[in-house]
Amino acid sequence: MRVEVLVIAVGLTLCCTLVYTQEDVKQGKLSRGSPQVREVRGLVKNRRQEVEEGVEMSDKPAEAVEVEKAKPKKKKTPEEIEEARAKKAAEKEAKAKKQKGPKPSKKPKPPKPTKKPKAPKPTKKPKAPKPTKTPKVTTTTAQLDITSPSLKMEEETLLVNVSVDPLIQPLAPVDPTWVEPVEPDLDVNTGHPERKKEVTTTEVIMYIPEETTAVPYVGPWYEDYEYTDLAAKRQEEEEERARKEKAEKAERLQKQWEEEERLKQMSVPAAKNCPPLGLESHRVEDDQLLASSQSHYGFAAQRGRLNMQGSDKEDDLYGGAWCAEPEERDHWFQVDARREVEFSGVITQGKNSEQDEDFISSYFVAFSNDSRDWTVMHDGYAEWLFYGNVDKDTPVMSQFSTPVVARYIRILPQSWNGSLCLRAEILACQLPSSYQSENEVTPTDDMDFRHHNYKEMRQMMKVINEECPNITRIYNIGKSAQGLKMYAMEISDNPGEHETGEPEFRYTAGLHGNEALGRELLLLLMQFLCKEYNDDNPRVRRLVDGVRIHLVPSLNPDAYELAYEMGSEMGNWALGHWTEEGYDIFQNFPDLNSILWGAEDRGWVPRVVPNHHIPLPENFLNGSFAVETKAIISWMERNPFVLGANLQGGEKLVTYPFDMQRPPVSLTDRRRWRGNTDMNEETWARIQRQNEGALRETPDDAMFRWLAMSYAHSHLTMTETYRGSCHGDDLTAGQGITNRASWKPVVGSMNDFSYLHTNCFELSIFLGCDKFPHESDLPLEWENNREALLSFIEQVNRGIKGVVRDVDGTLLANATISVEGIRHDVKTAAGGDYWRLLNPGEYRVMAKANGYTPQTRLCMVGYDSGATFCSFTLIKSNWDRIKKIMALHGKRPIRLVTKANIKTTPASTTVAPNAIAETELDHATAQRIERLRRLRLLRLRRLRLLRLRAGLRTTPTTTTTTTTTTTTTTTTPPPKTDRTTSWYDSWFPVDSWSTENPFDSFIFDSVPTQDYPFQYTID
Repeated sequence: MRVEVLVIAVGLTLCCTLVYTQEDVKQGKLSRGSPQVREVRGLVKNRRQEVEEGVEMSDKPAEAVEVEKAKPKKKKTPEEIEEARAKKAAEKEAKAKKQKGPKPSKKPKPPKPTKKPKAPKPTKKPKAPKPTKTPKVTTTTAQLDITSPSLKMEEETLLVNVSVDPLIQPLAPVDPTWVEPVEPDLDVNTGHPERKKEVTTTEVIMYIPEETTAVPYVGPWYEDYEYTDLAAKRQEEEEERARKEKAEKAERLQKQWEEEERLKQMSVPAAKNCPPLGLESHRVEDDQLLASSQSHYGFAAQRGRLNMQGSDKEDDLYGGAWCAEPEERDHWFQVDARREVEFSGVITQGKNSEQDEDFISSYFVAFSNDSRDWTVMHDGYAEWLFYGNVDKDTPVMSQFSTPVVARYIRILPQSWNGSLCLRAEILACQLPSSYQSENEVTPTDDMDFRHHNYKEMRQMMKVINEECPNITRIYNIGKSAQGLKMYAMEISDNPGEHETGEPEFRYTAGLHGNEALGRELLLLLMQFLCKEYNDDNPRVRRLVDGVRIHLVPSLNPDAYELAYEMGSEMGNWALGHWTEEGYDIFQNFPDLNSILWGAEDRGWVPRVVPNHHIPLPENFLNGSFAVETKAIISWMERNPFVLGANLQGGEKLVTYPFDMQRPPVSLTDRRRWRGNTDMNEETWARIQRQNEGALRETPDDAMFRWLAMSYAHSHLTMTETYRGSCHGDDLTAGQGITNRASWKPVVGSMNDFSYLHTNCFELSIFLGCDKFPHESDLPLEWENNREALLSFIEQVNRGIKGVVRDVDGTLLANATISVEGIRHDVKTAAGGDYWRLLNPGEYRVMAKANGYTPQTRLCMVGYDSGATFCSFTLIKSNWDRIKKIMALHGKRPIRLVTKANIKTTPASTTVAPNAIAETELDHATAQRIERLRRLRLLRLRRLRLLRLRAGLRTTPTTTTTTTTTTTTTTTTPPPKTDRTTSWYDSWFPVDSWSTENPFDSFIFDSVPTQDYPFQYTID
C-alpha cells in the first residue's frame, strides 16, 4: 500500500514540476527573479511565525527552492547582496507604513490629526541562532494544513507523509562561481561546507529591522496583493455597493408600487358600506324574522328590531327585545331577505328595559341560501367571533371584510349579560335585478337626497333663496342654548309682509334632534316649491300666491348636531332627544289646560276666564323653560298662524289635541253639580265622561279629526295598519290618526298651547318608525309624504274668513269671532282679518269688539275648495258711558232682578219711623243692604236644599207685628268637609265663609247665554 501511495505522489510531483517549468519559460528573465524572492520571503515569514509560536520547521525546502530557481547570472559580492537586501527591506517597510491595508468590510479611516504617531520602539538584539534540528513531519504537516486548506495542499500533505518535499523544483545548471546567500535565522552549518567562510555576522544584524517591523497581515503565500491601489479599489467598491443599494431600493419601491396598483385593480372589495335591510323601519315584515325560541309571549323574534321600545305597563304583552328560552342549548336569530343580497354587517343592541341590563357580548354569523345548510363566517383562520354590546342602549356595528351573497342570515349568540336578549339591524346591498322591488324607488324630482348638518342646511336654504328670490325669504326665530340660529324660510308671493285676507301656515321639524326625517322633508319641500313655481306648476302657484308658508327645519339644532355626528342607525333612541339644557321642547310649554278646565269646573268660562287666548301665567319668565321654547312662543305671537304641524318620528300616525289627560272632577265639584237641578244634558254627559277619565276632545274635535285624516289618507303607507304600529298593536282603528291624550298623554305640549293661546290649530305628524333613516331611504320617504305635505297646506283655506270693520271702514283688531255651538273663539289679526277653520255646514257666527255692538250672521261652508267670505261691520255703542255708570257702582255688573211679591198686613201700610231713615241713606248704603239681602236669600235656599236631601223638614216660626214681617229659622251650620285647595283657587277669590258656587242662585237656561241690549236713562 505504501508503495502505491509513493508512486502516486511521485507522479503528482513530476506534473507540478512540468507546470512550473513551463510558466518560468514563458516569463522573462527579469520576471523570473522576483517570484523567487517573494516565495522565499514568504517562507521565511511563515517560518518566523512558526518559530515565534514554538513550532520547529526545517530549512531544507527553502534551500532546495532557492537552488532550483536560481538562474546563471553574474556573481555578486556579499556587500552587494546585503545592500540589495537592505534596500528591499527599507522599501517594504516604507510601503507598510505608507499603506496599511484596511479591512474589507469597513471603509479606511483617515489618520487622526490630533495624535502624533508614536516612534517605533528600538529593536532588541536578537539571540544567537540555534542549530536547526531534523524537521518533524507531523509539525510541518499540521502547519501546512492550517495555512492552506485547499485541494492542492491536500496533495502536498500526501507528499509530506511519504517524506517527499512538495517544493522541490527541477534543478537548473548552477554557475560554479555563484555563492548562495544565506537567509537569516538559518543555521550556517547547513548546506555546502564551502560556504561557511562567506557567512558573516553582519547578515544577521541587517535583518533586525525586518524582524521588528509591524508588517500588515498578508494572506496565503501564493496570493499577490497590490497595496499601491488598494485604497482606490476599496473606495470604488464602496461606491459600487452604494449604487447597488440605491438601485435595489428603487427596484423595491417600484415593486411595492406595482403591487399596490395590482391590489387596487383587483375585483375583491374592502368593507362595503350598505344601507340597512329595514328591520327598524319595518320594511322587513314580521314573517321574515325567526328565532330558535322565546322566553315569553311578548319577546318573540318580531320584537328583535333595532330601537324597539317595550311597554311601560308590566302586564303588557310587548317587550323591548327578542329574548331566548334560557333552557335551550342552541340559540339563533334569523332574517330572511326574500332574495339574494350582499350582507355587509350587523348592528346589535340590548333589551329596552328600565330594570334589566340584558345584552349579547359576542356572537357568530352564519349564511344560507336554503335555510338548511349553514356556513359560519371565517376570518381566514377560524370562525369569526364578533364582539357585541357593553350596555343595553348603545348600538354596536360589526362590518364584514368582504360582503357575503346569500338570502338568509343568522346571528348565533355565544355570550351575553343577564338574559339572552337582542335587538338587531342587518346591513345589506341589493343585487342588480331585472325587476324593481317595492322598497326601491326612483325619484322623479331632481333634488338633494342626503342628510345636511347645520352648515349644509344653511347653505341649502341660501341656494334656494338665490334661485327663487321673488318668493322666498330667510329669517331666524331665535337662537339655541349654544347660540345656533333657528332658521326659517318664508315662501309667499310677497315675502316679508302679511297680506290682508291671506292665511299663514307653518311646518316645524327638529323638536327632537335625533328625528331627522322631518328636517330633510322640509328641505326637500323648499326645493320642490321653488322648482315647481319656476316651472309654472298651477297647483304650486296657487299655494304660493294664496298662502303665506313658513318652514322651520330645525327647532333644536344643538341636539341634531350630536345625532348627526353619530350617524344613521348608530344613535340610540334618546341620543339628541333633549336640548343642551335637558328640556324636551315639545313638552316644555306653559300648561294652559289646567287653567281652562279649572275655570270650567267653577262655571267661570267665558265670563271670568276666556275659552281662547288664555294669558300666560305671571311666573312664565321665571319658570323652567328652555331658550328655544321662549323663542318659539314669541314667534307664535308675532304671526297670525291659522294651521300648522310639527313633524316627529318614532311612529307612523297623526295625533291631534288635546294632548293632556283631563283629571276627574273633585268631590266638592261633584256635590255642587248634583245640587244644580237646572244642569242641561250636554253638561251632564260631559261631567260623566270626565269622571270616567274619557274627556279628551276639544270643542273643535271634528275639525281636528278631518285635518289629521287629510294627511294620513294622503300618505302612501300611513293607513296600512294591518301589521300594527311600530311598537305594538294598531291604536288608530285603521285610520292612521288618534287623540294624543288617549295614546300617550303629555302635559304642556306645543299643540295644546297653540290651540289655547293662539288661533292656530296644530297637529303632530309622526313620519315613521325609524327616527334617523339612512340616506338611501330619503327618496322613498319623499315619495310617501310629498302629496300629504301639499294636501295638508291646502286645508288652511277650509272654513270661513273675512274682515271686521266699523261703519267708517276702520279695520278692527282683536275682535272676537264666536261660532254658535263651539266653545272656542278666535280673534282678528292686526289688519282686522280672521280665519276660522270649520267643516262644511251652516253656522251662526257673531263678531264683537270693545265699544261696538255685536253682530251675528249666518255663514255657509260648502264642500268646494276655498274658504267662505263672512265679513262684519260693527256699530259703535255707548259702552264708554256704561263704564262710567259701572264705576259708580264699584265696577260691578248691573243685573236686572225681578222684585218678589211681598204679602203685607194692613198694619204694614203705615209708615214706620225706620222707613223714613232708610230713604235718607245714600245710594251706596242702599246697594250694600240689597247685596246682603240677596246673600241671605241665597243662604236660605241652600239650607232648604240640604233639608230636602236629608229628608228633614223644619217649620219656620213666623212672628207678625204691626210694622214689619220677621222670619226666624233655627238652623245648624253646614258640615265641614275636608277639601284640598286647588292651585287655581288663588286666581279667583271667593268668600271664605261660603263654599257654594256663587252662580248657583241663577237659573241657567239650556240655550246659550244671550246679550240683552239694556237701555239706561239718566235723570
